[in-house]
Amino acid sequence: MTDSPLYIVFLWHMHQPYYKDPETGLYRLPWVRLHGTKDYLDMVEIMKDFPEVKQNINLVPSLLEQIVDYAEHGAGDVYLDMARKPAADLTGSERAFILENFFLAHWDNMIRPFPRYYELLVKRGTHIIRSELARAVKYFTDQDYLDLQVFFNLCWIDPLFRDRDPFLRSLVVKGRGFTEEEKTLLIERQMGILRRIIPAYRDMAATGQVELSVTPFYHPILPLLCDTDLARVAMPQVHLPRQRFMHPEDAEKQIAMGIKYFESLFNYRPAGMWPSEGSVSEEVLGIVSRLGISWVATDEGVLAASLGRGLRDAAGALIDPHMLYRPYSHDDLSILFRDHTLSDLIGFVYSQWEPRKAVDDLIQRLLSIRDTLPANSPHVVPIILDGENAWEHYKNDGRDFFLHLYERLSREERLRTVTIAEYISSIHKGDELARVHPGSWINANFGIWIGHEEDNLAWDYLTEARDSLEHFQQAHPEMNLEDAWKSIYIAEGSDWNWWYGDEHSTETEKDFDELFRLNLMAVYRKMGKEVPSHLFTPVLRHDREIPPALMIRGFIRPRIDGMVTSYYEWYQGAELDVKKSGGSMHKAQSLVSSIHYGFNEDQLFIRLDPAVPFKEMDGSLSLSLITSLPANIRVTCPVSGDNISAELYEQSGEQWVKVKEITDVAIRDIFEIGIPFSDLRAKQKDEINFFLSIRKGSEEIERCPWRGHISLTVPTPDFEAMMWY
Repeated sequence: MTDSPLYIVFLWHMHQPYYKDPETGLYRLPWVRLHGTKDYLDMVEIMKDFPEVKQNINLVPSLLEQIVDYAEHGAGDVYLDMARKPAADLTGSERAFILENFFLAHWDNMIRPFPRYYELLVKRGTHIIRSELARAVKYFTDQDYLDLQVFFNLCWIDPLFRDRDPFLRSLVVKGRGFTEEEKTLLIERQMGILRRIIPAYRDMAATGQVELSVTPFYHPILPLLCDTDLARVAMPQVHLPRQRFMHPEDAEKQIAMGIKYFESLFNYRPAGMWPSEGSVSEEVLGIVSRLGISWVATDEGVLAASLGRGLRDAAGALIDPHMLYRPYSHDDLSILFRDHTLSDLIGFVYSQWEPRKAVDDLIQRLLSIRDTLPANSPHVVPIILDGENAWEHYKNDGRDFFLHLYERLSREERLRTVTIAEYISSIHKGDELARVHPGSWINANFGIWIGHEEDNLAWDYLTEARDSLEHFQQAHPEMNLEDAWKSIYIAEGSDWNWWYGDEHSTETEKDFDELFRLNLMAVYRKMGKEVPSHLFTPVLRHDREIPPALMIRGFIRPRIDGMVTSYYEWYQGAELDVKKSGGSMHKAQSLVSSIHYGFNEDQLFIRLDPAVPFKEMDGSLSLSLITSLPANIRVTCPVSGDNISAELYEQSGEQWVKVKEITDVAIRDIFEIGIPFSDLRAKQKDEINFFLSIRKGSEEIERCPWRGHISLTVPTPDFEAMMWY
């Protein structure tokens, strides 16, 4: 057993996706604000009483940018707007939103401690069906909603700050019957905590007790930005996107932007980097080294693959601890590899233990590691994990665990915490690692972010948008397209593909899907181009097709005259209620009430019922039917005028080429049109995907359905006979 201490590196990764909606300017989800009041400031506040304990905290620039936006620029989010609105003035849909979303907190550790909050949860029901929320709304009083607005924001404030602040403590004691004035003061306290975060980190870094490191700006998977084909190294059979994405210049730009923004906030250049999701490759490490970073960290699985040997036996025990508990060097860059087991114990296991027992177990494991290591060289154990999401699973937001841990580390002479820069500069920079395997902290591959049909579709959409922007920039070098490039960099973030595929799910996955596509839409709009129709269809498979309230049951042969000539002429067709299908572009009042559609052997028929008479609509409006399968077709006609006809266009490259006129169309009380399948480039058994768009000039003001598309299959002649069986 060596007499020297075992060095311990704790690295806490602080990250949230970039939640800003590029159309509204509001943050779609509240997690930067709420984790900001619960998880960032207290991590350094707790350390002040333990000056001998050193820690490393990794900060993602896009998270910092959002904190600054709230703290200094008065940014808001959808949930904050709902919380600020006087409870008595909430609409029915807003009340349903609050009932659905204001219990998004750990029920046992964040809701149960407030008896009134838990009472409201039970009143709503612990298992809900979204369609039943409208019915549940009427059972809650204005005071119930006001209390909910307060509790949702109060429970996300760290217990440390609730205890120290007399006003917050008074809210906890009061427990119910809150006032609008108290709610306003609570939100002011929230913003006050957010304003303290960055100065507190700056001050702790200045003491040397904390080292701050950085991540590429919008948290992209750097190796895949360099080349999506790298995924094949660890996954030879992986299905890749149709188009290869290969832009190492974007990887370099994301890193450089991150470093620059970090410097603007903390007034020095960071020494280290946790690459997004611990994702590395040799090309990435070369870029990082050229940009002046001294160290990176990733997972032990990447080390095992790089060495071509397993590090653990079948029981999970390390075969040769000396191989893991030391830094390595590649391209003049130091690399640490995290202990996956110890990191996951803190992240996922110890939250279920009594805090003192959890700390005792961790300390004993570290001492056992020390006893197994050779005495002739120093060793370091990297423990690296999410610095935010674990703590809501701990009692008292993890404070008791940290107090016991820091107290033990302060008096345990055989263990010594260090910053990473301190270790590599004064103790050991690392032995040369000849080869670095391209992989991430999850299974030493990139399977979370590429390979699934949804992941690959997202990569193809990103590639198309980026190629279009690059070509446009080359053709218009005088134009400032900085905002468009920012949207590309946001869309390159890893968080969108984290929720695509089958590996992960969340209540808010639709928001992530829309934010990804909205940022790509913004790229085209900033170039003055038409947004490709496929970007209005969710990448999420289960959310693409909007099912009608009534299905097609047989052939129809309606008279195209703009009137409901007979109840039975559309009887066998399908009907889609626009409001129930997600509305249109999130408009409160749609111009469209319902859509009917059907077919016979040769034609597709569309009927649109307006919410207001066509004669009362703006005469400059036009109505378009747009298909994305089997071909990109647009059929457009005005909503008013005599003897109207529709024009059918087919997309060729980025141009829409007029093919013919459609005369089987009418607008009076309703809109009706019949289009031969052959004009849509569709044959029997082909799938047709379409939506309707209402435009004023070149501006789209409504889309039906907003989320997804209507889908049908071109029938065979025996379709009607088959429907009888």
